[in-house]
Amino acid sequence: MSAMSMTRLADAIYRGARRVPIWPLYILCAVPGIWFFYLGLTGGLGVEPIKALEHKLGELALQFLVAGLAITPLRRHLGVNLIRFRRMIGLVAFFYVLTHLLVWLVLDVQILSQIWADILKRPYITVGMAGFALLLPLALTSNNWSVRRLGPKWRTLHKLTYGAVLLGAIHYVMLVKGFQIEPLLYLGAIVVLLALRWPGKRRESRMARA
Repeated sequence: MSAMSMTRLADAIYRGARRVPIWPLYILCAVPGIWFFYLGLTGGLGVEPIKALEHKLGELALQFLVAGLAITPLRRHLGVNLIRFRRMIGLVAFFYVLTHLLVWLVLDVQILSQIWADILKRPYITVGMAGFALLLPLALTSNNWSVRRLGPKWRTLHKLTYGAVLLGAIHYVMLVKGFQIEPLLYLGAIVVLLALRWPGKRRESRMARA
C-alpha cells in the first residue's frame, strides 16, 4: 500500500471515528464482562467458575490497557487518529481491573487477613496490586476538571500508565503455571508498543530544541 493510500485510509478512519458517539461504547465494552458474570452464575465457566471469572476479567483488563497504549503509536506511525477514544478505553480498562480485583477479594479469598498475607507473600499478587495502585490516580483524574486543575502535571501523572500496563503483563506471566505462550505475547506486545513511543519523543525533543 502506497503512502498516499495509507493517508487516505487513515483520514477515512478518522472521519468515521468522529461520527461515533462515545457513551454507547461504554455500554458495549461492558458487555463481555456481564456475559462472563452470567456464565459464572449459570455454570458456563467450568468447575472453578470464580477462578475462571477472575482470569477472564483480568484478561479483558489487559486487552483494553494494550488498546489504550496502542493509540499513540497508531497516530504517530500510521496516521490513524483515535485519540478521542483514549479516555474511554482507559476507564473501561480500569473497570475490568477493579472487577478482577473485587472478584478475587470478595468471592475468592474473602478473609481480610488472608488477603493481606497473599499480597505480601505471593509475588504475582504484589505485582498486580502495584499495577492497580498506579492505575487508581489515573482513573480518578480522567475527567475534564482534573485536566484543567493539574495543567501540564496531568500528562506527567498519566505516564504512570506505562508502568501499570507493564506490571499487568508481568502479573499475568507470573500467574500462569508452566510455560504458556499467551501471557508472553501480551508482554511482548506491550514492550513493542512502549518501544514505539520513545524514538518519536526523542525526535520531537530535538526538533523543539532546533
